[in-house]
Amino acid sequence: MAGKTVPLYTVDAFARAPFTGNPAAVCPVPSAAEDFSDDVKLKIAMEMNLSETAYVHPANSAETLQSAQEFNLRWFTPINEVNLCGHATMATATVIFRALGNNNTELKFNTLSGQLKAKRDGKLIALDLPVNPCTTEIPEGLDGLIKECLGDIKPADIQRAPGANVELVLRLPDEGGRASLEGLAPDISKFMGHHNTGEVKGVIVTVKANGEVNEDGTPYDFFSRYFAPWNGIDEDPVTGAIHTVLCDYWSKVLGKQEMFAHQCSKRGGDVRVRLQGGGRVELAGQASIVLEGKINI
Repeated sequence: MAGKTVPLYTVDAFARAPFTGNPAAVCPVPSAAEDFSDDVKLKIAMEMNLSETAYVHPANSAETLQSAQEFNLRWFTPINEVNLCGHATMATATVIFRALGNNNTELKFNTLSGQLKAKRDGKLIALDLPVNPCTTEIPEGLDGLIKECLGDIKPADIQRAPGANVELVLRLPDEGGRASLEGLAPDISKFMGHHNTGEVKGVIVTVKANGEVNEDGTPYDFFSRYFAPWNGIDEDPVTGAIHTVLCDYWSKVLGKQEMFAHQCSKRGGDVRVRLQGGGRVELAGQASIVLEGKINI
């Protein structure tokens, strides 16, 4: 492998402009035969030091990145592989469509979470992902973690999404609104000390919108933040995967199939959510390629 060079991109996903949304690295590999070891994948992800680095190659060895419609896709954080990552899937589709000139209108990705799809939708990239439903069955021993996350705020609801990435869902009282969510200042370094059994690997905090709108005047339905130090991510800027959880939760609360959400990290990003039936959800947003280069492995 000495001296081997592979292309590498950085893409801001769920971003209306560069340097917003959630950055992901994307490493397109021409074929399975030219793929490299998981150890190298993890080292590249550590080097990039982003929440996720995606690795993609055509599923059919006879096809190219420029012509294929079906691909194999994996995602690595700086410390491990994850089962589902929405924003890195959007970033990967953006690279294949825009940087590599693939003219297909829809791409299929074979992943640890089954087959995902991405399609062009005007300026947006729309992802077809599995819904990850919530349950009210909560493991014992989470009081310290919840207190560390919310401080003196008593959650209006506590649920858990045991699916792809195993998340705890904490809903804040409606009256606090977005300000209460953005005002949280947890010591994330203490999360794993409160809980490290594997029954929770991420904490979603969410709250109902109270009439807030985006720059275009579109009203928001809900807001969120996401903390996942168990996966090497203190706070994720904008997380597609958690919206496969929140779509199920807020659809039941609001009685809506289509919703508009904002993740309230410092970078921030908007996510359009549409439940499609059959256990699937469409997440759509904009993306921007901000870096293109090569990495020596």
